[in-house]
Amino acid sequence: MLRRLVALRRITYDAFGHFNDTDGWALASHVALAALLAIFPFLIFATTLAGFLGADRFAETAIHLVFDTWPERIAAPIAREVENVLTVQRGGLLTISVLAAAFFASNGIEALRVALNRAYRVDESRPFWMIRLQSLGFVIIATFGFMAISFLLILAPLALRITQQWIPWLDNFSFSIGFARYAIALVVLVAGLFVAHKWLPAGKRSFASLTPGIGLTIAAWFLGAGLFARYLESFASYVTTYAGLASIMIALVFLYIVAAIFILGAEINAAIIRYREARQLVAEAKR
Repeated sequence: MLRRLVALRRITYDAFGHFNDTDGWALASHVALAALLAIFPFLIFATTLAGFLGADRFAETAIHLVFDTWPERIAAPIAREVENVLTVQRGGLLTISVLAAAFFASNGIEALRVALNRAYRVDESRPFWMIRLQSLGFVIIATFGFMAISFLLILAPLALRITQQWIPWLDNFSFSIGFARYAIALVVLVAGLFVAHKWLPAGKRSFASLTPGIGLTIAAWFLGAGLFARYLESFASYVTTYAGLASIMIALVFLYIVAAIFILGAEINAAIIRYREARQLVAEAKR
C-alpha cells in the first residue's frame, strides 16, 4: 500500500511539474482557441462532402455528435449558430472556401499534436508534409465516420420495427434516438482520444499505456463540465459582461478547461511510462 502511495505521489508530481514547467496553461489556451476555430470549418467541410455524396441529414447528426457531450447551456447557443451555418447551400465540393475549411479544420488537429508532443516529451521528427497530410486524413476519416453513424441512426428505428414483427417480445423495449445519439457521442469521444494519443504525437505507445490518462481525462471532463455548468447557473455574469459575445466567451472558457484536462491526461500517461521505465532500470541494475 505504501509503495503504491509513493508511486502515485511521484507520478503526480512528475505530471503536474512538467505541465507547469512547459507552459501547459498557455498551451491549453492555444488548443482551446484552435479547437473553437476548427469546429466551424470541420462541420462546413464535412457537411459539404456529405451532401455531395447524398447524405442530406448529415448536419443534424454531426451537430449532435459534436455537442451532445457538452453541457446544454454551453452547447445550445453554439449548436444553433452552427446549424444556421450548415443549412446555407454551397456551390460545390471542390471550391476554395471548402478546401480552406478542410485546411483550417486540420489546424485544430495540429494544435493537439503540439500539445501531445510536449506532454509526452518527444520531438517531432516527421516532415511537415507528412503530418499535415495525416491531419487532413483524420478530418476526412472523421467525416466518413460521422456519415456512417448518420445512416445508422436513420436505419436503426426501421430495423427495430422490422425485427419486432418477427420477435414480438421486443415491443417491451423502447428505442430512444436521443439516448442512442448520446451513447454514440460518448463512444466517438473515447475512440477519438485513443486515436489522438496513439498516432498524433511522435514515438510509439501501447494502447494499454494510454488507458490511465484517457480514463482520468474522461472522468475529469464530466466533473469539470458539470461544475462549470453549475457555476454558470449560479454565479456567472457573462451575458452582462460580454453581451452578444457571451456564448463565444463561455465556449472558449469551457474549451480551455477541456484542453487543460486533455494535456494533463497525456502528462499522466507520460509520467506513468517514465516511472515504469525507471523501475525496470532499477530492477535490471539489481540483477
